[in-house]
Amino acid sequence: MASVVGTFTVDPRARRAAKRRTRNEGATAWAFVSPSVLIILGLSVVPVLWSLLLSFQSNDLVSPSEWVGLANYKALAADPAFGAAVEHTLIYTALYVPLSVVGGLAIALMLDRRIRFIGLYRTLVFVPFVVSAAAQGVLFSFVLDPEFGAANSLLHKLGLPAQGFFSDPGQALYLLVGISLWSGTGFCVIVYLAGLQGVPAELVEAARIDGAGRIGVLRHVVLPTLAPVTIFLVLFQTIIALQVFDLVFVTTKGGPLGSTTVIVYFIWEKAFKTFTAGYSAAAAYALAVALLVIGLTLQFYRRRAAR
Repeated sequence: MASVVGTFTVDPRARRAAKRRTRNEGATAWAFVSPSVLIILGLSVVPVLWSLLLSFQSNDLVSPSEWVGLANYKALAADPAFGAAVEHTLIYTALYVPLSVVGGLAIALMLDRRIRFIGLYRTLVFVPFVVSAAAQGVLFSFVLDPEFGAANSLLHKLGLPAQGFFSDPGQALYLLVGISLWSGTGFCVIVYLAGLQGVPAELVEAARIDGAGRIGVLRHVVLPTLAPVTIFLVLFQTIIALQVFDLVFVTTKGGPLGSTTVIVYFIWEKAFKTFTAGYSAAAAYALAVALLVIGLTLQFYRRRAAR
């Protein structure tokens, strides 16, 4: 029997077959997707929720946990070591982010032209970005070794006094910024080069016809067009800077005298050296909240710039 709906005839058997086929397709899809879902849940969602609960506990990763409420967060607020780690992270971020973004824009503008070997120049700028931070740390640890490094050997030949570099509390953090700029600016260059391809040529030509020079074109045409790209890079570089760890771990291990202890290194130290996992989790969530606030703020400005 068939039922008539309006002018269309629907066979109940065909309807049941379609439903069965849909269920089978759904089951097959879930069979393929479920391993990835389990991995995502097991490696991201579950640890995030577990660490959130851990931040309200006193836990040494061995003994049974004890619920302490907001005690870990209150201790963080009064901990001078955490305050120093925050200060070092902010100094690192305040130097690295604007210098990498502005430097990346300047280099991108220089490389946005048709000259011989331009592909080679762009590649050389980008290569340091693909070198791992661990490899960078090992390389510069040898170069900047106070006793046997090439840097002090060169200074000696130039008649300049030897420097302490990573062993000097007044230099170590700024050297880390310099190394990060050497590697991280290349990413900004590539992104800006891609953004420059989207600058309308007719706007540039119109500005030149109106008498605008290079500075005028850059100020009134190029920079406004690149505003969304700039906001993205500021957000990306800020997140990278606030989470710096591997370069510190390989080169200075937070020293000398704690002058390069940043937030993520502080978190690692508390979790795996002093075994105060609950306290470490609280510091991690303090960083997460800071990243969330920064991300939302920059997204707000990005939307305003896009209007």
